[in-house]
Amino acid sequence: MLYSIVGIDNANSLEARMAVRNEHVARLKDLLAQGRLIIAGPNPAIDSEDPGDAGFSGSIIIAEFDSLKAAQDWAADDPYIKSGAYASTMVKPFRKVLP
Repeated sequence: MLYSIVGIDNANSLEARMAVRNEHVARLKDLLAQGRLIIAGPNPAIDSEDPGDAGFSGSIIIAEFDSLKAAQDWAADDPYIKSGAYASTMVKPFRKVLP
């Protein structure tokens, strides 16, 4: 089943994000290689493709997992959680309707 994972950043999280970004992206690439990643990306903190020093306010990931617990466990192990970039994550079942 698909699950949405919404990460909410702590204030001034850019440095913490950048310190572990490669690890975070590697985990996403692993999901992609397994054919389980639908979409992933950050939410810029300002209305801009490249927010620069303003950084990001969070991220959204939609991917396939065997269960809600598996998705929650995967999210809890994210480097952005461990680095303090994320204040929290919310994991919910997701049903794709379009496209």
